[in-house]
Amino acid sequence: MNTVKIQTTQNVEVEYPLASVGDRILATIIDGVVMMVWALAIVMVFAFGNWMQDGGAGLVVLMVLVYLPLLFYHLLCEIFLNGQSIGKRARDIKVIKLNGNSPTVGDYLLRWIFRLVDMGISSGIVAVVAVAASGKGQRLGDMAAGTCVIRTRAVKRRAPELMQIEEDYKIVFPEVNLLSDQDLAQVRKLVSKAQEHQNYELLEKVALRVKEITGIQTDMSDWDFLKTIVKDYQHYTHGEIEVQ
Repeated sequence: MNTVKIQTTQNVEVEYPLASVGDRILATIIDGVVMMVWALAIVMVFAFGNWMQDGGAGLVVLMVLVYLPLLFYHLLCEIFLNGQSIGKRARDIKVIKLNGNSPTVGDYLLRWIFRLVDMGISSGIVAVVAVAASGKGQRLGDMAAGTCVIRTRAVKRRAPELMQIEEDYKIVFPEVNLLSDQDLAQVRKLVSKAQEHQNYELLEKVALRVKEITGIQTDMSDWDFLKTIVKDYQHYTHGEIEVQ
């Protein structure tokens, strides 16, 4: 199963399964049925209401009510249904940005414009080939907008050892408020690298740098100090500021 990894703002990596080609085809079929039902319903209302007796004006109104919703169906659904059409919702799949953020209206617009090539001109062949060939399950519209389509349930949430926080944990170093998210991300990256290669010199350098930024003085070992810093910061960013 192909997956995409999303890094949340809390530096927790969440892994989602990508929607398969089959899921997306089935979602497209469901959407097609929904659009067909809409078109038939409007035609029947006009037919039984004798609204076509107005001649050309009635025909224009009928065409507008049928074709405009069909033309903008996917764009409006994804904007107002949080990245899902009715078919996508039925298949538990949705559109997200590759960085984990919600797509903007501009992103949805790009996907919709490229749908004319992906799904319209080529009858879906280009879309199927692109999704199957892309490592991230992207059709041309996804590539242009920086989006992908995932199944809505995450299959894995991984919190590295440094991010594990015990219940009733109390902040040891309130000075962590002087650090930024980028600082913590860099600390985690360097500490993981130092731990992997048993590079104690790198650990010491990272610990010294953190102490320079925060002004903390402690007799803890570099490893225990950095682990505590990350735990403290995690609590601090969640608003849990009970200090030991």
